[in-house]
Amino acid sequence: MTKDQIFEFFRRLAEDNPEPETELEYGNAYQLVVAVALSAQATDVGVNKATRRLFAEITTPEQMVALGEDGLKEHIKTIGLFNSKAKNVILLSQRLIDHYGSEVPDDRDELVTLPGVGRKTANVVLNCWFKQETFAVDTHILRVGNRTGLAKGKTPDAVEKKLDKRVPQPFRLHAHHWLILHGRYVCKARTPECWRCQLTDLCSFRKKVLEKPKR
Repeated sequence: MTKDQIFEFFRRLAEDNPEPETELEYGNAYQLVVAVALSAQATDVGVNKATRRLFAEITTPEQMVALGEDGLKEHIKTIGLFNSKAKNVILLSQRLIDHYGSEVPDDRDELVTLPGVGRKTANVVLNCWFKQETFAVDTHILRVGNRTGLAKGKTPDAVEKKLDKRVPQPFRLHAHHWLILHGRYVCKARTPECWRCQLTDLCSFRKKVLEKPKR
């Protein structure tokens, strides 16, 4: 894509959804870290179902540590990999208490020292809570970046670097949300719904599905 095409790409997404947000539910920075950590290899819908009752009771790292690993497992046992995730959440909560005064740090290098928090999770927290211009590349963004020609790369890190270089203002803050939502609901993995996409003339995907498949 050219610079003008990229600008138009995001202009259309912004016009359609001016203030996109993560679909994860949370009440503070700590709950956001926990929710994103739990969302690895799970859907936001599934995480929200598991955390609604949990977050009604647990709002701080201290409360989570007091709940304990077994207590946490009871809340999140419907989520994939819940055993390892419960262990990590308790460990990251204790680390926040011990090293950060129970506050979530606003620095990526510090965030990724928390158990269960990788670069993608850190980028989500920095973007959603601290309003930093980060690009959290998940499977949706990896697919959309490559399929459309916006940011091609074989790995999330490669796509992230391309996005950081190519996404212009004033779209940088919300770019990763637009791309996730577009990949989740329109540019789907199995059959992209090109017939209802407002970006088809900008997209370089050669196998566009321009008619809705008959069932």
